[in-house]
Amino acid sequence: MRKMITILGPTACGKTALAAALAKQIGAEVISADSRQVYRRMDIGTGKDLADYVVDGVRVPCHLVDICEPGTKYNLFQYQQDFTEAYERITSAGKPVVLCGGSGLYLEAVLKGYQLSPVPQNEALRKRLEGKSLEELTAILADLKQRNHSVMHNRTDVDSAQRAIRAIEIEEANLLSPVGCRYVPPVPSLVIGLAISREERRARISSRLRARMDEGMADEVRALIAEGIPPENLIYYGLEYKYVTEYVMGKLTLEQMLTQLEIAIHQFAKRQMTWFRGMEKRGTPIHWIDATLPLEKKIEAILALWD
Repeated sequence: MRKMITILGPTACGKTALAAALAKQIGAEVISADSRQVYRRMDIGTGKDLADYVVDGVRVPCHLVDICEPGTKYNLFQYQQDFTEAYERITSAGKPVVLCGGSGLYLEAVLKGYQLSPVPQNEALRKRLEGKSLEELTAILADLKQRNHSVMHNRTDVDSAQRAIRAIEIEEANLLSPVGCRYVPPVPSLVIGLAISREERRARISSRLRARMDEGMADEVRALIAEGIPPENLIYYGLEYKYVTEYVMGKLTLEQMLTQLEIAIHQFAKRQMTWFRGMEKRGTPIHWIDATLPLEKKIEAILALWD
């Protein structure tokens, strides 16, 4: 079995269309690595682009999309488990896997085989740590690990405030009652990154935001609220759902919402690229190809690298 192909890149770079077309050509199935596309009926705001999975009239199978209800809080531990189950089903049937997404943490958990703890999020703790610098968080974590007689197994424990807070969360839980970690081996993969200039990326983000509003993104949010999902639960999902919910609830005007959301998406894309560069520094080779190349040229370049 040839190794998995991973397609990553910032938002609006064309990952889904490429993954689906590539999967169709090589007889593969797609596994999504998107932390928000797991939610049902959250289609426009999460950019599922479900039509892209129909290639030449054939629907390409895609896994880990539409697997849980809005309002719930899906997490990395659950994703790793769900990915492993989907991966084993696909490969045991003799088919290749194309992993596609922009959630760097989800991607890296698979590619590097993170050892994850089932400790749930501690919202009170997170609120207490909010605003602390990475240096302060590192000191808190070091103290907790000393008290737990554990060690920082690698630098990635503290390479971002988000990960330092999660590590603190686990150590605090372990002080009360030790919780084991689940070992999942890393998955060998050819990793393809879609490279796109900042100017092109910004243009695509702006164009896509307008298209999503025209498709009824505000109506999608209204429907979710109408079915009983509290607005604060939608705001939790960030980006489109945060700002569009505030618009629907009358807290922002249409212009304020569009302006603030567009800025937030640009900032999000920048953070995605920072994470991908961090993955390279942590030892994951990424083969970058031009996102603006014709689809067949991108597939040709990927297949030339695939072994």
